[in-house]
Amino acid sequence: MAASRRPTLADVAKEVGVSAKTVSRVLNEDGPVSARTREHVLAAVAKLGFQPNLMARNIRVGGPDTTIGLVVPDLANPFFGAVARGIEETVRDRGLTLLMGSSADDPERERALTAQFLARRVSILIVVPSVGADHSDLKSHRTAGLPILFLDRPGVGLSTDSIVSSNRAGAHEGVAHLIAHGHRRIGFVGDLPVKLYTRRERLAGYRAALHEAGLPYDRSLVASAHDQRGAEAATSRLLDLADPPTALFAGNNIMALGIVAELARSKRKEVAVVAFDDVSLAEALEPALTVVAQDPEEVGRRAAATSLARLDGDRSRARTITVPTRLIVRGSGEQPAPKP
Repeated sequence: MAASRRPTLADVAKEVGVSAKTVSRVLNEDGPVSARTREHVLAAVAKLGFQPNLMARNIRVGGPDTTIGLVVPDLANPFFGAVARGIEETVRDRGLTLLMGSSADDPERERALTAQFLARRVSILIVVPSVGADHSDLKSHRTAGLPILFLDRPGVGLSTDSIVSSNRAGAHEGVAHLIAHGHRRIGFVGDLPVKLYTRRERLAGYRAALHEAGLPYDRSLVASAHDQRGAEAATSRLLDLADPPTALFAGNNIMALGIVAELARSKRKEVAVVAFDDVSLAEALEPALTVVAQDPEEVGRRAAATSLARLDGDRSRARTITVPTRLIVRGSGEQPAPKP
């Protein structure tokens, strides 16, 4: 056998001196095989380093693969990395493996990646929906029994389970915290696109906190960005207003990094900041960053547990599960508003 190629079922059969069907019976525990033959086959598998092609087998017999397909917008975002960790912790004991792919928040890329996962007959499909995506084409797969779950954002065109964070309530709590420290001009820096579910919900929480406190909603205090550099520029524009904000609420962790960088550059440490999403080294900043923290690992665990229940036969109505956020007070959000 050439060392440059992977060993095959036929190689194992040749090594033992039995048929490929006999090797298949041993590996799949399907059919009568003597204990002695089983021992020889397993020894040959170990010696040759043979790895069964589970995907090919499952397609051949018409069964599902032993994998979970997870589609996320950005593999580099720490939030989705933590979500994936929560999923893996929950499914590991079931012998399932997690496969991830990035849609880059593009509906066409999401559709193509989803199609690839469906082609390999994943046991569970979990999708973070892209803005503008239509998921009605997944109805037949869900009807056929495939557990399909939307994560972080609800999907469109398909009634199925969703796991989301308490975006609106969390943003409300963060902005109310700034108001409680005397701030009346509070800027909002949110991500793009503006139709993104999480941005809309967090902006709604921001507006609700202002309304509750009897403060007007000022469009000039709302800015948007797609990345950290854009958030820096948006923060600069807010600070340059004739009547600038005394506090800023960051719509997510990337926006928070841009806000903190711009405040440091412009030496505006007096501006209070609360961020939605925790960030690495938040406690090392000066002042340390106050955040409304999501629990991405719990989001992942809930997604996995809900999907496994569906895999085990749960046919109850689709539901949306909301994972609570929590305010972590560290210093940046407690800066008092300047006295008039």
